Formats: sequence, structure tokens, C-alpha cells
Amino acid sequence: MDFQTWKHVFKLDPAKEISDDVIEQLCTSGTDAIIVGGSDDVTMGGVVDLLTRVRRFSVPIVLEISNLESITLGFDYYFIPSVLNSTNASFFKDLHHTALKEYGAMMNWDQMIVEGYCVLNEQCKVAQLTSANTKLDEDDVVAYAQMAEHLFHMPIFYMEYSGTYGDSDLVYAASRELNNTKLIYGGGITTVEQAREMAYYADMVVIGNIIYDDPEMAVKTVKAVREIC
Repeated sequence: MDFQTWKHVFKLDPAKEISDDVIEQLCTSGTDAIIVGGSDDVTMGGVVDLLTRVRRFSVPIVLEISNLESITLGFDYYFIPSVLNSTNASFFKDLHHTALKEYGAMMNWDQMIVEGYCVLNEQCKVAQLTSANTKLDEDDVVAYAQMAEHLFHMPIFYMEYSGTYGDSDLVYAASRELNNTKLIYGGGITTVEQAREMAYYADMVVIGNIIYDDPEMAVKTVKAVREIC
């Protein structure tokens, strides 16, 4: 199991209700992994509940760390966001420092994957939470992609549109800059056409909100991404 080979993943929010039937559909759809993560109201109870329910299946499961209170053992990987375009240093390095002081001695570093986040939807919760500067042009996004790969050697550059469908031209521009760092796209995918378009440029496509609005359509995105890959 190597996250660098993944092309399609579902992201489940611990703060949202989801049935066992839908979880089974997602986990048996052929997706590469399930990510557990959200922007607010993420609790230990919600995280453990999803972990327990997804663990019944063979699909890899990842915790994208939202806060220190919801960190728990049992995941295959831990994705650690570092928001490159945040204007608040807490979301770039300070929270990470606090976490390492408490948990560093017990960490399996092979499971820890840093994500260089570039938040691009000013209306989304994560942009407001992290005080992200979302007024970025192509040169800005390319520079953040270069920063992720060449300055900080981050394994992931994550273009986060969270709740709205993004600019495929910007995704393409970022993709041209990355060789070793994997490009993840997430945000607003509601159709197989959108999933297919972003899969042309991104190494990995994240499907989130549509899971809760139209799970059948969410499952169809797996085949759409596979057709590109």
C-alpha cells in the first residue's frame, strides 16, 4: 500500500451523518482510500466511529488531522495539513510544533505525510479558519507549488476548493511544476465529467460533499477517474 499510487479517494467528515450502506458502497467501489477529515466539529468520537465502520473493509484509511483532540491510533496514514497561503503561522507550523511536543516520541514517521495546502475558495470554512489568502493568480499558485516541492520537499501539494468546483487551468499550471510532489485536487466535484477533467491534471482526486448529497454519483466518479488513469 503506497499513497503515492492513489488516484481516487473519498473524504468522510466525522461531523456528518452517513449510513452503513453508503459506507459499504464507498469502500467496495474500487476507490484507492478513505480519508477521514473535516474543518470543524471534529471530535474523537466521530473519528473513532468512522474508523471502526470503515475498518470492516480492506480499503486503506487515512486520518487528515484537524485538531489534537481527535488524534487516535489505527489509521494506515496520517495526513498533516500545512496551509502554505495562511496568514496565521499557527496553521503552517505552530500547531504542528505543539503536536510534536506531545506525540513526537510515539510517532511512526513512515505513516506521517505532510500536505502543502493551497486554499482557493474564500467562502469555505477552512479558508476562514486558517485565515488563508485566497486572492491568488496563476503565478501565486505556481510559486506555492514550487515552494511545496523544491523548498520544503513536501510529498503532497493539495489544491483545496472545498465546496466549489475549481479552475482547471490553475490545476494544470500547478501540475506542470511538480515532479516528485503529488498534486491532489479537492472541491466541488458533483459529476463524472468534473471528476474526469480534474483527473487529467491532478495525481489524486478527492471526492467529498457529493457523498452526502448523491452517493450513487459519488461512486460513479471512481470509474471516471480510472478511465483517465
